[in-house]
Amino acid sequence: MTQNPSSKFDIPLWLVWVAAFGFVLAALGSYGILDNNEGLYAEIPREMLSGHDWRLWVIPHLNGLPYMEKPPLLYWLTALSFSLFGVAEWSARLVPALSSLCCVGLLLRFGTAAGKPQAGRLAGIMFAAGMGVAQMSRTLMFDMLLTACLTAALFHAYRYSKEHKPALLRLSYGALALGLMAKGLAAIVLFCLVGGVYLLPGLLKGGIRETCRMWLRADAIGVFLLIAVPWHLAASLVEPIFPWFYFINEHVLRFLGKREPHDYYSGAWWYYLPRMLLYLFPWSLLLIGLLQRARPLFEEEHDLRRFLFLAWLMPLLFFTISSAKANYYLVVVMPFAALHLALALERREYLAAKWRVVPGVVLGLLTAVAAWYLASHGAHLAAEPLILDRTPLQFAIAALAVFSAVSLLAAAISAWGRAGVLAYLLPAAACAAAVLVAINAVEPLVSNRPLAQALQSRFPGRPVYLYRKFEELSSLPFYLAKPLPIVDSRSNDLYWGNKLQANDLMIDGAQFARNAAAGPVVIIVMEKQLQDFRKEPYFVNLKEQGSVGSNTIFTN
Repeated sequence: MTQNPSSKFDIPLWLVWVAAFGFVLAALGSYGILDNNEGLYAEIPREMLSGHDWRLWVIPHLNGLPYMEKPPLLYWLTALSFSLFGVAEWSARLVPALSSLCCVGLLLRFGTAAGKPQAGRLAGIMFAAGMGVAQMSRTLMFDMLLTACLTAALFHAYRYSKEHKPALLRLSYGALALGLMAKGLAAIVLFCLVGGVYLLPGLLKGGIRETCRMWLRADAIGVFLLIAVPWHLAASLVEPIFPWFYFINEHVLRFLGKREPHDYYSGAWWYYLPRMLLYLFPWSLLLIGLLQRARPLFEEEHDLRRFLFLAWLMPLLFFTISSAKANYYLVVVMPFAALHLALALERREYLAAKWRVVPGVVLGLLTAVAAWYLASHGAHLAAEPLILDRTPLQFAIAALAVFSAVSLLAAAISAWGRAGVLAYLLPAAACAAAVLVAINAVEPLVSNRPLAQALQSRFPGRPVYLYRKFEELSSLPFYLAKPLPIVDSRSNDLYWGNKLQANDLMIDGAQFARNAAAGPVVIIVMEKQLQDFRKEPYFVNLKEQGSVGSNTIFTN
């Protein structure tokens, strides 16, 4: 891959890393582990470390029960983080944060290798500072780790197709195996979709034998198998139902919308389109500038742009066709979309001043209108919880007004010089700061850290029970550092674990009544479950002890 003539646009490398570290790591542990997904994925590695049983590292356990829905790489790495740095919010989120920074490094390295170092640097900034990507980088979930692995696999595969160095293919297949260990067969499916369509022109020209010889090297396949096989084999030996459950129920039936239990969302065909824009917001608004005429492509750019186009389009189509949809699936395409956009901006000399100004002006005017609308029509919004001593309505109006001013300022700054597009770091930072302030203010509604603190101070040593729901209270076992019994469970995530293992954690109302009669207990009930809870026969023997967030504490 050769170096094309460069423009005068010059992003210093230090700026890329300052922006990336700031957006990804700043105040990483300032708010509690979030309920639902984060609570689940933080509790599993905590149980791995505290269980002193090697089988928990093969078949992960959640709230004391087998949990085979996902492969274990994220849990292993998070457990390593806990063992090195202690169990804390920031150490729980360290793996996705470092995965995001790895993506930035991959963009820089690939951009340099492709002869597009400035485009790689701009893509690194846009990726790390994109609104959706920044939030996923700070949330303990599988998808950012998968993104790093798949990005490495595809970037090294593309370089191998040009440079023909076997070491690049080994690196690609090794990264792909780690992607398999990060989030299952989706890594292989996405890799093969992108790679298969990219190689299709050569295959149609009759190069099947040569293509197979090139891509099915024994050494590269050996690296893949060495990483991927041991855990899958061990899991099958420890839990006989694992092969069916993991490969069929969790992958095939999920894609077809027939997985049991059905605990995922199915959206319209356009579900991901607005989310593509939000993940790279506000940088995605620079798409407006593509109306500017571009300089001609160099010959090698055609193939590079085709690869990047396929690298984000094919996963997008796959997720669109799938019956199971989720916002966070889409983060996997963002490194490729960011670099594709950066290359398009480079072809336009990073936009003429009039085109650089338009996104900031549009954004500033739209958010000003939104602030005015809320001020005129938002009186019905809830007055709690307070955010910076303001009601949510007041905070939203103030945040939109500040964001409007910052966007207009960015538009003005962007008119100066070729580096003007970097002015959009200002609204990106304003957006990140507003989200951080808001999530800290509403912590009792999104995390059970405050509830755990209240229970430990007011009812130390008492057994704690959950009523029906687990997922929406999932951070509570993490903070209390023990699995919690659930009364009359409605949990989807514990559904199979309860089927596979006899336990005393999933109990009915009669068993809870007997336990309560034997000694002091605490039971936590979500606000939306209170009406049903008050109809339970044992309710008359309980006393309400106040609420934390949307949860009510009852004791006998």
